[in-house]
Amino acid sequence: MADYSIGLSGLDAAQKALDVIGNNIANAATAGYHRQSIELSPAFSLQRGSTLLGGGVDIKGVTRSLDSLLEQEILRQESSLSQISREATTLQTIENIFGELSSEDGGLNTALDSFFNSLQNLSAYPADAVWQNQVISDAEALTGQFRTIGSFLDSLQSQISLEADSTVDSINTLVEQIADFNSRIEQIEIVGGQANSMRDQRDLCLSQLSELIGIQTINRDYGVVDVVASGIPLVVHSYCNKLQSGFSSDEKLGFSVEGASSYITSAQGGKLGGLLSLKNETIVDIQNDLDALACSIIQNINKYHTEGVGTDGSFSELTGWSMPTENLSDINSITDGEIYIRVTNTSTGVITRHSVSIDADSDSLTDIASSISGITGLSAYATSSNRLVISADANYTFDFIPAVLPEPTVINFDDATPPSVSIAGIYTGDVNDSLVFTVKGDGAVGNGTLELEVRDSNGAGNVVKIVNIGSGYAAGDEIDLGNGLKISLSAGNLAETDGDSFTVDVFAETDTSGFLSAVGLNTFFSGTCATDMAVCLEISGNPGRIAAAIGPDMTDNNNIMRMADVQNKALDDLESLACGEFYRQMVNGIGQQVSLKEMNQDNAEVMVLELNNRQNGISGVDINNEAAQLLVFEQMFQAMAKYMSTINSSMQTMMEIL
Repeated sequence: MADYSIGLSGLDAAQKALDVIGNNIANAATAGYHRQSIELSPAFSLQRGSTLLGGGVDIKGVTRSLDSLLEQEILRQESSLSQISREATTLQTIENIFGELSSEDGGLNTALDSFFNSLQNLSAYPADAVWQNQVISDAEALTGQFRTIGSFLDSLQSQISLEADSTVDSINTLVEQIADFNSRIEQIEIVGGQANSMRDQRDLCLSQLSELIGIQTINRDYGVVDVVASGIPLVVHSYCNKLQSGFSSDEKLGFSVEGASSYITSAQGGKLGGLLSLKNETIVDIQNDLDALACSIIQNINKYHTEGVGTDGSFSELTGWSMPTENLSDINSITDGEIYIRVTNTSTGVITRHSVSIDADSDSLTDIASSISGITGLSAYATSSNRLVISADANYTFDFIPAVLPEPTVINFDDATPPSVSIAGIYTGDVNDSLVFTVKGDGAVGNGTLELEVRDSNGAGNVVKIVNIGSGYAAGDEIDLGNGLKISLSAGNLAETDGDSFTVDVFAETDTSGFLSAVGLNTFFSGTCATDMAVCLEISGNPGRIAAAIGPDMTDNNNIMRMADVQNKALDDLESLACGEFYRQMVNGIGQQVSLKEMNQDNAEVMVLELNNRQNGISGVDINNEAAQLLVFEQMFQAMAKYMSTINSSMQTMMEIL
């Protein structure tokens, strides 16, 4: 009977081998399928006398052809490629937006140049309505470009947040499937069965999961695989933890175990890792740079604009922006300092300047309004929407121009017939100061060795100049002090022995606190970032309000030139770069990131392709090889059938003999 056992075992082995080969061929194009091989071994041998007889063939099992280390590396590289690809795609989109908007026929770079060029043109014709309107038009084009890019980046971040939600849902679905496969595989293999097809399906889920999030796998007994991601055990045996997406306390996008309150905001690998990197780092950095550029232009243009006047002249009323609060401590851009308001009595022509102290920590809009209301000719109040309103009484106007007053701030002349002193010009110094003019010598103006010694720092500083007002000077002639100011003295007597002197307050800026631009008084731009940057309605509706002048006659172009010079000024809040340079550096940085991501993506694709080729060499189904194996086992089956027929024939012959 052993002969029949040998034959039957051979037939069974050949048949099962043909089944395995057929299954391989049928799944030659199935994603995630690993080629299977039947494992055969000699059956138990039987010794008869001195002869050891074979017992046929045993089927030990059907195994998958795979390299575990290779499979792990493929998961890791596919996860890395997925992250890089997601980052590269978004960066290319951002680059395209900047590239499109920076084209020759219009864009942020072009808009910047056009705006500052129009300011330069207006400086040549400060009272020309055509150039005033051109400034408005170019400014609106500039703000439109900022809002377009800013809104696009905001929208992109919202899309990424939604995509992260969808990705987490997909992760949870795959995690449930893997846990379910673990349970089913264990149930089969714990009783000695084999679940190769289920293992393939689970491994395909693992591959899909690795493309969504970076994972580590741990092999357990009976085919069970545990899965960990960013320290979170996603799958343990047949149990799984679901994830949720959300925002951390610092407003960063992240994920956590469902129900947890703390979020992981950085992850390596997978689509989700790419989304977190884009949302929390890449796009935020680009948006911060864009906002910094917009904010810097807003603040620097407004800083000068608030201190000037346009062809419409001084103001009878100004209304600021609606502020979120009236407390100055809640407005970051305001510091301790002073604002200086110039008030003109239009009926008498008398011009006075008044200072209002700003305490950034304790003052409110109501406090400032109260201080302004204490100035003769002015009244102010804060509205319910936290707008500061300043109004001039009848026959009064006001402004904030730094022009020197026509008469000295303080005069100390002791003689009964002193000269009158007149001051004109626009101070060109860098800081506010008080210049003290001290008489040297005794006598009448225009005679003798009479001189004026000019010192800065309220008379305690350096000698700015010594000017002759004695012999050779004609009363009434203007004397150039070399700092943009000119003085003239009428006939009269002065004496050093009497301590004759006078003081002139000079101003480089009339708002040392940033208060005016922060609350929107006489500003050119409104907004605080790229997405809300706009030209103030008061300016766009009345180009005559463009503050080109800071001189006393209000016909100069000094202020518009200061605003135009912002284009080439190294700005502290732009890394000491000019705004154009900063923008170009930002765009170049995006281009460099795109190039780097594309290079990394190409390298990762080559790596994954090479690993997949190696995997195909080990686990893939080669139809030709399977066909060759098919012939081998077909012949084996035929031979075993012939063997069984021969044994049967021999037995029948033997029985006939007996």
